[in-house]
Amino acid sequence: MSRFGPQGPRRRYAASPPRSLWRKLLDYGLAILLLGLLILVAARLDRFETRKEQGTAIVNDGDSITLGAERIRMRGIDAPEYQQTCQKAGADYPCGKLARQSLVRLIAGRPVSCSGWQRDRYGRLLGDCKAGDTDLNRSQVQAGWAVAFGDFETEEAVARVAKVGIWAGTFEEPRDWRDGHHDAPVERKHGMLASFGDALREFIRFW
Repeated sequence: MSRFGPQGPRRRYAASPPRSLWRKLLDYGLAILLLGLLILVAARLDRFETRKEQGTAIVNDGDSITLGAERIRMRGIDAPEYQQTCQKAGADYPCGKLARQSLVRLIAGRPVSCSGWQRDRYGRLLGDCKAGDTDLNRSQVQAGWAVAFGDFETEEAVARVAKVGIWAGTFEEPRDWRDGHHDAPVERKHGMLASFGDALREFIRFW
């Protein structure tokens, strides 16, 4: 009978050499480092905790309110600035003031609740706000008194076709109007890319 047997030549396996002391110390060190990183990341998750505010709203303009001591910029929309004017039928009209009036009507004296975790360049909470069952962010865009600013593009398209609010005439994008009237950095839209960037900056700031 062949010494290789019916299955062919037998394979021989050599025992693995024991790990050196330095290799063990390196493995332990890496495990401790990884555990430390996980603990530090967990400790910083408070920066991403969603804040919730509610109460009687003070309406500042068409996309910002104050609840108690918290200033809130409504996320995903951009309304004309309070002093901004737009054009309709060949004449200027105070679209910024009308945008604020629209938000006042939507709230209708009801308590407002807002939630969010990001903040804008002025330190205001970027919030999704409701008065009762009314989604204020969405409704301002639907009424034509705010444009999509990272969200609510479908609602903006419907308002544009219906020619409601500022879409009944011509206007300068609120962001462009601010850039021309205030010496301030350009505001980023509140979309997915901006959210990722904010999260990344929080981690970089920590390190």
